[in-house]
Amino acid sequence: MPTGSLRFKVATEDWEFDQIHQLNYRTFVEEIPQHPPNCERRLVDKFHHENTYLICLEGNKLQGMVAVRDRRPFSLDDKLANLDDDLPPYRSMCEFRLLAIEKDRRHAAILQGLATLLGQYCEERDYDLAVMSGTVKQARLYRHLGFVPFGPLVGTPEARFQPMYLTRAAYETLKRTLRRSDTDARPSGI
Repeated sequence: MPTGSLRFKVATEDWEFDQIHQLNYRTFVEEIPQHPPNCERRLVDKFHHENTYLICLEGNKLQGMVAVRDRRPFSLDDKLANLDDDLPPYRSMCEFRLLAIEKDRRHAAILQGLATLLGQYCEERDYDLAVMSGTVKQARLYRHLGFVPFGPLVGTPEARFQPMYLTRAAYETLKRTLRRSDTDARPSGI
C-alpha cells in the first residue's frame, strides 16, 4: 500500500526485523523507559515469534510499526486479573502492541497508513475486538481513534499504560474518518 514514498506492508525480511528491534529499543527503552538499556541497542519483544508486524518503510528505512497477535495469554492478561470481565462481548479478539513511529516522522500519513493496513489485516481475520496498552502520554490520541479505556493503569511510574479496547463498530467509524481526513497532525509521541 504505497503513499507517496511511503510503503506499508507486513514485515517479512530479516533486515526489516532488525530495524523493528532497533525502533522498539528507541521507543520502549529510551523514550518510554519501560525496559532497561542494553549495549546492543535492540529490544526483541517477548512475543516476537507470535507477532505479525505491520510496518511503514521509506526506501529501506523503517519509519513506523505496530504488532498484532491473537494468541492468549495477551500481555494484558498478565497485567489484569480478569481481562475479559472488562470487555464487551466479542467473537474473535487480537492484541495491538508496540505502536512506534520514528520521532521525526510522527505525522498523519504514517499513522493513517498503519491504521488502514491494521484495519485490513483485522478484517481479513474477522477480529471484532482489539485490546492494547496505550501510553498515557497518548491517551487523548487513542480515544480520538475510537479506543475505550478500561481498568486501572498498568506499568511503572516511569512508564504508565492505559488498557484500552477497540470494537469493530468503532473501527468502522475510524475508517470513514481516515478516508475524509487530509490533515497532517503531528502526535508528540506514540
